[in-house]
Amino acid sequence: MTPAIEVEHLSVRYGPLTALDGVSLQVPEGRVTGLVGMNGSGKSTLFKAIMGLVPASAGTVRIRGTAPVRARRAGLLGYVPQSEAVDWAFPVSIHDVVMMGRYGSMGPTRRPGPADRAAVAEALERVELDHCADRQIGRLSGGQRKRAFLARALAQQARILVLDEPFAGVDKRSEATIVRLLRELADDGGTVLVSTHDLAALPQLADEAVLLLRRVLFQGPVDEALTPENLARAFGLDVLGEESRA
Repeated sequence: MTPAIEVEHLSVRYGPLTALDGVSLQVPEGRVTGLVGMNGSGKSTLFKAIMGLVPASAGTVRIRGTAPVRARRAGLLGYVPQSEAVDWAFPVSIHDVVMMGRYGSMGPTRRPGPADRAAVAEALERVELDHCADRQIGRLSGGQRKRAFLARALAQQARILVLDEPFAGVDKRSEATIVRLLRELADDGGTVLVSTHDLAALPQLADEAVLLLRRVLFQGPVDEALTPENLARAFGLDVLGEESRA
């Protein structure tokens, strides 16, 4: 079976800085894969490369066997970045933000039809924001904002979701809602790749884990990823120990 996401020997450089160095991994369908690494480990760069938003210095990325740009245009990929470039004072409602997820299927007029309105209504209900759909986006809490942008991805009805730190700065209710939705998507045959710093919640969230430090250090069962030895490698602790002994 073709993996949902396949990365082979991927390197990304920003001038003299190497953000990713020979990354190879496969993300299977019907599973939640958790991506773990310290700040600066390359997680956000990997997500952007998977989405086709940054060029590769070497290697390839395939989404169900096709290039990321083609996969995006076909509506296969949904992306929830770590932070949104949003003017929070702009008079746009939650409903309007979620409707943006439907733009790719509307045609040039950007006029929503019954299917678009139904998809948005369902997405808002699933993230528990249907009661405040007309509220201005800047009036939401941090957790509600995360849920709103997850609803935008759900409304797109992409079968592969990539989420960069969706639990950062969210309340417990929002965290529980997001975890439940991601598990439902995977149980329904969808594919989820999600980065997180919340190691305690990883066993409940993910079927497998990837440890990243500019390259893949480990991919496999969550309990094996969370061993002290593997976490020390992922967070650079073994390197610090070697330097202190030198």
